[in-house]
Amino acid sequence: MKVLVVVPALNEAASIAHVVTNLRTLGYDVLVVSDGSTDDTAAIAKASGAHVLHLVLNLGVGGALRAGFAYARDHGYDAVVQVDADGQHPSHQIADLVTDATTKDADMVIGSRYLSPDASLKPGALRRLAMWMLARAASRAAGTRITDSTSGFRLIHEPLLGEFSRHFSSYYLGDTFEAVVAAGRAGYRIVEIPAALAPRLHGNSTSSSARSIVLIAKVLMLATLRFHHRLDPKR
Repeated sequence: MKVLVVVPALNEAASIAHVVTNLRTLGYDVLVVSDGSTDDTAAIAKASGAHVLHLVLNLGVGGALRAGFAYARDHGYDAVVQVDADGQHPSHQIADLVTDATTKDADMVIGSRYLSPDASLKPGALRRLAMWMLARAASRAAGTRITDSTSGFRLIHEPLLGEFSRHFSSYYLGDTFEAVVAAGRAGYRIVEIPAALAPRLHGNSTSSSARSIVLIAKVLMLATLRFHHRLDPKR
C-alpha cells in the first residue's frame, strides 16, 4: 500500500517542523496543505522534508483535505492518512491504521480516542451527550459500532479516496462526522482502532464548547435529513 500522510495546517509554524520530521523519520511521504497560512508554515514544512500545497485562500480543514486527496490520487497513492498539524495524533500508530485497512479490507480506518485506555479526553456532560448522538448516527450509517465519529486521525483507502477527492464537505464536522456517514451509507467498510491524543505542542483549540454543541446539533440534523452529498456506491 502506497500511503501519503496529509497534514492540513493553518498558521502552525511553531509545531509543523516537529510533526513533519517525526513522520519523515518513520518513513512516510508527507504532504502539508498550508490552508491560507500567513506565517512560515509552508516554508518550514518544505525545509523539514514535506511536499507542500500552499492555498492562497483559507478553505477550512475540509477544503484543505480535499486538495490533499486530489494530490494523492494524481500522484498514484493508494491511501491517505489524515494527521493534524498540532502534534496531537499518534504518528507511531499509522502502521496500525495501515494494518487494519489491509487485514480487514477496510476503506476507512478511524483512530478512536474513546477506545484507548490512555485517553485523557474528558468533555463536559452536554458535550458527551452530543458526541454520543453523533456516534449513534454514524454507527447506524456505517452498519457497525463507531465510537469516535469526529476523530481526525484516520486512513482513507481507494476507491473511497477517489470519491473524497471529488466530493468532500468543507463545513464544520463535514470532514469527520459526515465523511463517516456518507461513506457508510454508500457501502464502504469502516473500522476503528484505539488511538489516544497527545497534548497540543503549541497553542489552544479555538472552538468553544457552547459553539461546538450548537454546530454539532446542526450537522446532526443535516445528516438525519440526508442533505449530505451521496457518494457513488462501493462496487
